[in-house]
Amino acid sequence: QVQLVESGGGLVQAGGSLRLACAASGRTQTNYPMGWFRQAPGKEREFVARISWITSITSYADSVKGRFAISRAKNTMYLQMNSLKPEDTAVYYCAAGRSGVMTEGSYDYWGQGTQVTVSS
Repeated sequence: QVQLVESGGGLVQAGGSLRLACAASGRTQTNYPMGWFRQAPGKEREFVARISWITSITSYADSVKGRFAISRAKNTMYLQMNSLKPEDTAVYYCAAGRSGVMTEGSYDYWGQGTQVTVSS
């Protein structure tokens, strides 16, 4: 089992920045790929970014490329979010999983989510 806890969400004005963190505990020696997803009100959860725990290779959704950066250090994953837009408003979830690519089904473990609100 892997436990994931997100932190760092909040309210920010458009153009501002936030950094989310996801602390992993439990069977972290599995080195599963990890990712960030988000769910806006009335919308389905969508992929944001992912990182390979072994190679640090990253992937991003087109909507966040050039503005968001995913990284990792020890058992914590980060999402640096810059130039935030109102449409980035959502609950952000971190996830870990054996295959861990760009689909929800490829992740086995999920955090509880953290709210990010971007005001215009």
